[in-house]
This record gives sequence, C-alpha cells and structure tokens, in this order.
Amino acid sequence: MGSLFRSEEMTLCQLFLQSEAAYACVSELGELGLVQFRDLNPDVNAFQRKFVNEVRRCDEMERKLRYLEKEIRRDGIPMLEIPGECPEAPQPREMIDLEATFEKLENELREVNQNAEALKRNYLELTELKHILRKTQVFFDEMADPSREEEQVTLLGEEGLMAGGQALKLGFVAGVILRERIPAFERMLWRACRGNVFLRQAEIDTPLEDPSSSDQVYKSVFIIFFQGDQLKTRVKKICEGFRATLYPCPEAPADRREMAMGVMTRIEDLNTVLGQTQDHRHRVLVAAAKNIKNWFVKVRKIKAIYHTLNLFNLDVTQKCLIAECWVPALDMETIQLALRRGTERSGSSVPPILNRMETAEDPPSYNRTNKFTSAFQNLIYAYGVATYREVNPAPYTIITFPFLFAVMFGDLGHGALMALFGFWMCYKEKPLQAKKIDSEIWSIFFGGRYIILLMGLFSMYTGLIYNDIFSKSLNIFGSSWRNNYNESTLTSNKLLQLNPDSWDYLQSPYPFGIDPVWQLAEANKIIFMNAFKMKISIIIGVFHMLFGVCLSLWNHVYFKRRISIYVEFIPQIMFLTLLFFYMVLLMFIKWTSYGPSPALNFNTSLPEVVRSSGYCAPSILITFINMMLFKHDENAREVCDEVMFAGQMTIQKMFVIIALLCVPVMLFGKPYFIMKDQKQRARQGHQPVDGAAENGSAGGAVAPAHGHQDEEITEVFIHQGIHTIEYVLGSVSHTASYLRLWALSLAHAQLAEVAWNMLLRKGLQSPGYEGGIMLYVVFAGWAAISVSILVLMEGLSAFLHTLRLHWVEFQSKFYAGEGYLFQPFSFEIILDSAGQGEE
Repeated sequence: MGSLFRSEEMTLCQLFLQSEAAYACVSELGELGLVQFRDLNPDVNAFQRKFVNEVRRCDEMERKLRYLEKEIRRDGIPMLEIPGECPEAPQPREMIDLEATFEKLENELREVNQNAEALKRNYLELTELKHILRKTQVFFDEMADPSREEEQVTLLGEEGLMAGGQALKLGFVAGVILRERIPAFERMLWRACRGNVFLRQAEIDTPLEDPSSSDQVYKSVFIIFFQGDQLKTRVKKICEGFRATLYPCPEAPADRREMAMGVMTRIEDLNTVLGQTQDHRHRVLVAAAKNIKNWFVKVRKIKAIYHTLNLFNLDVTQKCLIAECWVPALDMETIQLALRRGTERSGSSVPPILNRMETAEDPPSYNRTNKFTSAFQNLIYAYGVATYREVNPAPYTIITFPFLFAVMFGDLGHGALMALFGFWMCYKEKPLQAKKIDSEIWSIFFGGRYIILLMGLFSMYTGLIYNDIFSKSLNIFGSSWRNNYNESTLTSNKLLQLNPDSWDYLQSPYPFGIDPVWQLAEANKIIFMNAFKMKISIIIGVFHMLFGVCLSLWNHVYFKRRISIYVEFIPQIMFLTLLFFYMVLLMFIKWTSYGPSPALNFNTSLPEVVRSSGYCAPSILITFINMMLFKHDENAREVCDEVMFAGQMTIQKMFVIIALLCVPVMLFGKPYFIMKDQKQRARQGHQPVDGAAENGSAGGAVAPAHGHQDEEITEVFIHQGIHTIEYVLGSVSHTASYLRLWALSLAHAQLAEVAWNMLLRKGLQSPGYEGGIMLYVVFAGWAAISVSILVLMEGLSAFLHTLRLHWVEFQSKFYAGEGYLFQPFSFEIILDSAGQGEE
C-alpha cells in the first residue's frame, strides 16, 4: 500500500546463473514480472550476441504461425482462446518438436494450396472454354446471315466473295477478356487493323474466381474474324497485350458440340477433386486453429527469454551467466523463490546467486496499481514519470480529479447519464475485455471506466448542490422564500425580485443545496450564481494549491533537504497563506458578518443594524487590490465601516510586508546556504558535513541527487531565480486559473437551459394530438443534443480543463516528474503488446 503514496523502494542486484539453469530461471522471472534487466552488452551488435541463432529460429517459427493464422482467418475458422492460464514457456529441447510441427504444417498447407490453385486454374480454363463454345455458335450464325453481306464485302472485297460469300475464307480467333478492358480492346483492334476485322463479344453472366487471388472477376467472350495471316498475327499480338486468353474453337458445329460434352465431363471431375482438396485443407486448418493461440504464446515466450539472455554477460569459464537487474526491495524473497524453482526445473545442482549492489544511478519508479488505480496513475504518467521515491499524486487525484470535474459539470441529470455509462462498463468488464474491440476511442473510454464512473457520481452530488437537473430544479424540501406580492403585481411586472431585507419574507435556509426559487428568478439568477460559483472556485483553488505545497514538505523531509524546508517550503506556504488564503478568509467573514436586514428609511438616523446589512458589504476584490496597494477604499459609503473587523488594515499591511519579504528568501536563501556548504566542504577536504547532504539512500539504491554541491553557483542562482519567479507569478495566475471552474459551470448550465427552452419547452406547450407528435420529435432532438453536446463535448472539455488544473496548478508545487518507468521482464506485458499489435 505504501507504493501508492510513494514509488517502490528499488535495489540494483547482480545475478549469477549457471548456463544450464539460466533459461528456466529467466522463464520463472518472466512469469513473475518483477525484474527489470539491464543490457550489459550495449556495444555488441545484435547479430553478434550469444543466443542470436535461437532468436532467429523463433522469428522463423513466428513467421510460419502468422502464415497459418492468415490462412485460418481467410477460411473464417474460429481460433480457440486459451482456456484458463497461459501455457508455460517450453524447455529448449521442445523447440525442435515445435519447429518440426510448424514445418510439416506449412509444407502441407503450401502443397495443398498449390494443388488447389492449379486445379482452380484448370477449372477456370475449362469454364471459359465452355462459355466460348456456347457463345460462338451465335457468332457463326451471324456471319452466315445474308444481311451481313455488306460487312463481308467491306472485309473481303467484291472479288473475295464467291458463291454467295463463303464465310470459310475468314479466319477467326476466340477467347476471354476482362469486361472492363473491352472498350479499349475494341478501339485498338479498329485502329491497328484499320477496320478490317469483325469483333463480336458477349458478357459472361456469372463471375469467375481468380485462382491466384480468389477474387470474383467479370469477363466477356469474344471472337474476331479477319482475312489473311498478317492480320492474324496482328490480332494475336493485341490479344496478348490486353492479357486476353485465346482458346481453340472448331469451325464445324458437330465438332463444337463434341468438344463441349468433353469439357462438361472434365468440369464435373474437377469439381469432385476440388471438393476433396478443400475438405483436406479445411481439416488441416481446423486442427491448427485449436492450438495456434497456445503455439503463439509458447514461441513468444521462448523468444522473449532468449532476447533477455542476450542482455547477460558470460564469465571467463563460459559456464556462468551474469546479469544486473532492478528489483523491488519488498519482493526479494519472492524473486529468490522463483530462481530456486527455475533451478529445480532445469535439474541443476548449482544454486543461483542474487547480490545487492551499491550504485549512484537513479533507480526506476515503480508504483503498484490495480484495475481501479491504474487509470489515475496513467493520468499522472501522461505528465511525466515520478522521480524516484517522490510523492505520488495518484491517490489524491482519485478524489480531487472527479470533484473538480464535477464542479464544472455539475448537473444531476447529465451526471447520472455519465455514471450509468461508467457503471455499465465496470459491470460488463470481463465480457467487454473478451470481445477485444478494435477501436482507439473505445479503448480510451474503457480504460478510464472507473474515472468516468466517479466523475458521474461526483457530478450528481454537485448537481444536487447546484439544484440543477437538465436546467431545472428539484423542490424537495419546499422553498424557503415567501411571495408577498399580489397577483396583479406579479402579472404586470416581469422584473420583480424577491426582497431579502425583511425577515418576515425569509424562512429558515434551504436544508441542502440552492433554493429552487432561484430557477424562477430570471432577473438576477445569473448574478447570484456568478457570485456564488466564482467565490467557490477561488476557495477550492487556494485549498488545492496549499495542499500541493504541503506535499512538497513530505518530499523535503524524506530526501533530508533541510535547506529546502527553511528557504523554500516555509516562504512558499507563508506567501500563499498571507495573501490568497487571507482572501479566502475574507470571503467567509463577509458571508458570516453581513446579511439581510429590514427595510429602512435612509432619510432618518440609521440604526447599528445597517452596518451589518448587505448594503455595507464590501467587495472582496477591491479590498484585496487596496491591500496590495496599501490604500483605502475612497468610494466607501459614509454610513458603513471601512473595515470588516478590528485591526484589519494593520494586519493586511503586515501580511503584505511579510509576503514580500518571503520573495528574497526564496531567491537568495538556497544559493547562500549552498555556497556556504561548498566553502565548508572545501576547507574540510571535500568531506561530507552533517546536514549538507541532500541525498537519501534506500535499499542499496541511492536516491536521486537533489543537491547542488558540485554545481556552479551562477547556475544555482539562475535556477533558483527561475523557480522563484515562476512560483510568485504562478501563485497569481494559478489562482485566477481556477476561475475556469466557475466559467465552465456557468457555460454548462446556460447551454442546458438554452436546449430546454429552445426545444423541449416548445414541445411541452403544444396542445392536442399534434402536440404529442411534436413532443416525440422534439424530445428526440433534445435528447440527441443533451448526449452529444452537453455530455460528450462538455464532458470532454471539463475533463481537459481538470487535467490542466492537476498538471499545472497542483502538481507543479511538488511533482518533478523527471524519472523513468520501471519496465519489468513480464510475459503478460509482452503477450498483451503482441496481441494489440496484431489487432
């Protein structure tokens, strides 16, 4: 649980493994997923490492499996998922059996495919010849038609026609061509042969299967009549250029009938053989589909193990492998047990040795997460991975992120829709994961399902506080306002306001949230909600930033940075408290000190009660500006007090002076102490002095250096100057930045009100049965706008603004984010990434 608040304590270890036991030990560590190995051969080429041949063999097996998978998917055969746990990594001796199995399957499948392709090609040729023999009879009949005599004269000339024009003097070729090439083919024949040919073509109604690509193509039968060998040669070259297939076609009708009968017989025989071939191919693929998932897992595990073994070093005896790895300190015993199991599996008698090492290198950051906290941790990692052992913002983000979102998105109805969507994804978590939906947008939504659920629930809470549900209010407890106007006054004046100055009109406050009467206050509703939400935004922002500064103290204490506590944390917290937290206190003082009072006649003497009425309530903004400028409010009313409490002006001047004095302390304090420590270390021969060290060590790994002892003092001054200016100016800009909570909340409420008034209100006001139809149509439009714009688009906008408030305004106070992520050798991670890559 401690790693949730601060990254795990890591240690660098040296691992000695006997060569025979190395494979089994690394396999056990991969199943465990708690060890990050370092590359001890960074200068060695990947092709020159010890286990490169084994990696190549795995690549070849993966290639064969991908070929099998492609064929299985092409036939639409379902691949069985791995039941229960994934298979363990096979022993090295099993690689030979796997290779032989894959080789046999690939060769058998390729042979079947080649035979099937040859049979399909033969079947296609016979099918095309069948269509040619059927269609050419019509073409020959056309050439024997007396009405074609003029065309024959054009082709053969007057002298060539003898005894009624003997068609046998015309040569011809017949074939099949793709249908889309017919127009270009006809033009080329006409131009190349100068119109001395007859082209007749007919479309084949049914599509034919291309044997090489298995695509369905449409073709046409054609026959070309010509005279002479020269034209014959030219026609055949054109047919070859357009990739037309020519077939022999007898001239005599009897010969054509006889050939057609022989073709039909051969087609029937081919159909039988093709069916048997496809059945055999299907049986092979079905048998492979049962095990292909397991095979993929086994091969990828073997490949991952050998790839990891390539990171190791060999000792001089060539009998021992040496590795270096980062491991969590709490899991040392678990890792030792895994190494023992691996040694026992391999049958080795030499136990592995795991030694801790001292190092000044920055360890990786590792935060243990579950399916609930991982989404919030990923939000933090999107900004930057935590520096080793610094405070982790994720556990606090679990509450602050959905709450700040809800302040902007506060609507009971829209929040309920979002919460229902998040709850559905959480409830159907396992079935939805099993579907493996290939959509990036869906993956983002599903990965943040718990964030969406919490954002919806928090939005429902703030919607109750705002008393806002689809731009309407819930009158649960009855309004605390009483109407004192008569009916004629109400109907004649639309700009009336309820007067809070009389206690007779105001009952006890509304028990929870905002009084529903404000929904009817068209004249001053926005004025009231603006003032309320703007002040709430500033209050939330100041407390959020103060919490961030307080978390920096936790970092300073853990890393033993005493100087930073005195010259950074204390001035920062004082600066923020004396100026901006004081402004928050003024808001509470104003709320509790000023209230409604009875109506008075200001021409007479004023009683003391006027001084505590809303008439005399000062502006917090003007008060804060006057405080920073050391001036009084010149526009104060004579009957009112200038101050809100006794000694206010003196306290404000003191607060401003102290806050301004904090700036030079932040600017020069740390460089001064560092310069003093450097001189002291120089006098003592660079020996470390007590309290000068800014580093802490933990678990054999030294914490990242946060000091500047060996840095040039000018660089320290520049760094501290930038940090101070950023904090002082950021305190002002960050406080103003929290006003986005007010702005987006107001925008969301107004958009919801516009959608209601422009659409649903008109549908509800329509009378009669036409009104029912109108309401049905209008409600559909209103619901579509509510979901698409007010929930999706406004929700995305509020999400991005909340993300910015956490990354910039909150985390900048304590979170450096300069670390690197712990990436353990884990079969689970490797298989997940491989599965996503396939999709």
